[in-house]
Amino acid sequence: MAKTNNNNNDKMSREERGRMGGEATSRNHDKDFYQEIGQKGGEATSQNHDKDFYQEIGRKGGEATSENHDKDFYQEIGRKGGEATSENHDRNFYEEIGRKGGNSND
Repeated sequence: MAKTNNNNNDKMSREERGRMGGEATSRNHDKDFYQEIGQKGGEATSQNHDKDFYQEIGRKGGEATSENHDKDFYQEIGRKGGEATSENHDRNFYEEIGRKGGNSND
């Protein structure tokens, strides 16, 4: 049952109105709509924030992830990342990154 507004027991709460509006929006729009508004939001955010903002939210996200996941989680995502990389790159790629890594200690 929905929470009622303290001013009038016949009205929906803000939470209930928001949920119903979100459900209606999802019925009326497709994936492209959400991709477009996500892109616009990302562009607006990048115009309003600097490098420090992104570093801070990245740090917070990394901390939250490390608190919620164990060693097995990181091994699994590392394995998946390695497989994806090997599917998308050839021997020359690995030779180049190996060469760069070897030269970084000079």
